[in-house]
Formats: sequence, C-alpha cells, structure tokens
Amino acid sequence: MPTPPIQATLSASLKPLAPLGRHWRQRSRGARLLAAALLLLLLAVAVRSLLELVPRRHALSISGTDITSNRHFFAKALQEAAAGQGVELAVRPTEGSQEALALVAAGKLDLAFVQGGLDLPSENVVQVATVTSELLHFLVRPGIEDIAGLRGHRINLNTRRGGTRVVARQVLAFAGLREDLDYVESNIPTEALLEQRGARLPDAIVLTSFAPSDVVDHLVRQQGYRLLEVPFAAAFALRHPWAAEADIGAYMYGALPPVPAHAIKTVGIKLTLVANRAVDAGVIVKLLDSLYSPLLAARLKMRLDPALILSAGAYPPSEGTRRFIERDKPVFSRELFDKLKAAFGLLASLYSALLMVFKWLRQGALQTDKDMP
Repeated sequence: MPTPPIQATLSASLKPLAPLGRHWRQRSRGARLLAAALLLLLLAVAVRSLLELVPRRHALSISGTDITSNRHFFAKALQEAAAGQGVELAVRPTEGSQEALALVAAGKLDLAFVQGGLDLPSENVVQVATVTSELLHFLVRPGIEDIAGLRGHRINLNTRRGGTRVVARQVLAFAGLREDLDYVESNIPTEALLEQRGARLPDAIVLTSFAPSDVVDHLVRQQGYRLLEVPFAAAFALRHPWAAEADIGAYMYGALPPVPAHAIKTVGIKLTLVANRAVDAGVIVKLLDSLYSPLLAARLKMRLDPALILSAGAYPPSEGTRRFIERDKPVFSRELFDKLKAAFGLLASLYSALLMVFKWLRQGALQTDKDMP
C-alpha cells in the first residue's frame, strides 16, 4: 500500500531528528533530567512573558459612603475611568471613613477614600494617593454669627462612625467648645437629615464636601441655613498635617441673599485613597493611571495633582505607588541600568544553557552516526 502524502512529508521532516533521539536515549538518566529541567525552565520563562502580554481584568471593591456624599460620586467616577484599564471596581456603601478603614484593615474591602485626622493605625493599610482636599462646611441657623455663637446649641456631626465627627470635634475643641458642656451633639446621617424639616433640624450642621455641594445647596436654599467662617483655619492646619487652610468662595451657594457674602476661611481636610496591603502592585499602578487621567478630570471637573500623591500620608506608601512614582524618573537611571544589566545576564545565561544542551545533543548524534556501520 502506498504511503499517504501527508504521512510521507511528516516522516521526511522528522528524519533529521532521529540521531538526536537516539543520542537522547543513550544518555544517562541524570543527564536527561538535567537537560529536561533546563528546557522546562526556558518554556516557563516564555509562557510567563506571553501571559504578561495578554490583557487581564482585575476585580476590586472600594468604599462609597452614602449616595449623597462627594466620595460616592468620586468612587463612581473612578470606577468608570478604571474600567478602561481593565480594573473592575465594585462600589460598596459604608457609614464613613472609620468603618471603611476598619474594613480595609480586615481585608473585607480592597480600597477606600478616607479623610485625614483619623488615628487608626494598621499594618495592613497602605496609602495609594493623597487625592485632594475636602472643605469643612459649618452651616447654621440665622442668629448664629460665629463659632463662639455655637455655644448652647445642638450641632449635628454626622454619624458616630464617620470621619467628619472626629475632625469637627477637634475644630470645636480648638475654638474652646467642650462637648456635652458647651454644645449638644446629634448624629443624624446626611440622607436622613435631608428628609427633616423645621424644628426637627439641628441648630448647626457640619459637613465635609467639595464645593459646591448639592447637600449644602439644599440646606441653604430650602432650609435657610448660612455658612460660618473658621477664622483660625491656618493656625489649626499648622498643628495637623492632614489639614490645610481653604476658602469657600463668595456667592458659592446663593446670590440673593449672597451665601456667603464674601470669601470665607475654613479647614480643608486632605482626602486619601488607601488600600489593603495585599492588593496587587500592578493593579495599583493601573488605578493611579485612571486617577490622574483626563477622563476622570473631566468627570470631576477638577484636575488632581500627582505631585501631592504622598502628602500628609498616615500610612506607608503602597508598592504600586512607588512604581508609579519611579516611572517619572529619568529613563536611564542607575536603578534601571542595574535592572537591565541583571535582565541581560539572565537572558545570556538561559541562552548559554540552551546552546549547551543543543550542542551536547548534536555532538552525540554525530558521534552515533560515525559509530554506525
């Protein structure tokens, strides 16, 4: 029976390898194991390099706080921007910064936007970036003219597990107002606050937000609240690295009547993105690319400054943040040169090993051919 053309072609192509196969069988078991190990090592390096070229998607969770907050909006905007980098962010509601930090430390949440001023040390939490500053808004009923005028009134400091309460109490203490003695604290969540009317509303409300804030807009326009200045904001910021003096511009929340009538000082609180230490450094780099992207800047209507990435950090920087910063250094830095030299040495070693195996097999095959009659 004639040999099929395909089978004949395959046999002809494999014929030059027959001496190599005979030489392989003639070698000792140890030599064959060594050669196989080298070949497997080369194959593993090749597969790993190939996998790094294939786009991958990563799923992470991030805090969003309540839906009325700017942090929830921030998280949703980052979710949209990060999708283009192959990172899927699931936004999970939390009561505030303290709860979000605790969840990140416990590994139940991957990422969180948290405000400064919280003393919650944890070896499992790392800083990804200091993003921007939120503004402390002191909203008051007509008749309260300054911070001292808050004495004897009911002040809403948001939820007990929120970061606003922690910072607001420090600011009030700096002004000489003692909790439970000079004022009565209430802890109505923002969403519930928006549903209350008239006498059920507190005399003063402290909110942390960007400006303008939709919640502040509602309280000013619908409930008649006004904004108080924090005249000692600069002095307060000197004592707290997470704080800064900030301004709320004139007419920010109304023109007739003007609210405020002129630009006023307040405390800016630095907003930080933190992560659990176990989050992959490569994914952190992708998130930072999204955070400082034109897409996010357009959505937030603000430009985030990468130069502030590690300012006022209460936690050590993540490895991904370090990598992101290193990318902006000169291309031919000493560190990069050392890495390239090490990589070249590894490739040279692998090439030499492969060449030795090939020559060893070929020499054995030629010797076998000479010994054959």
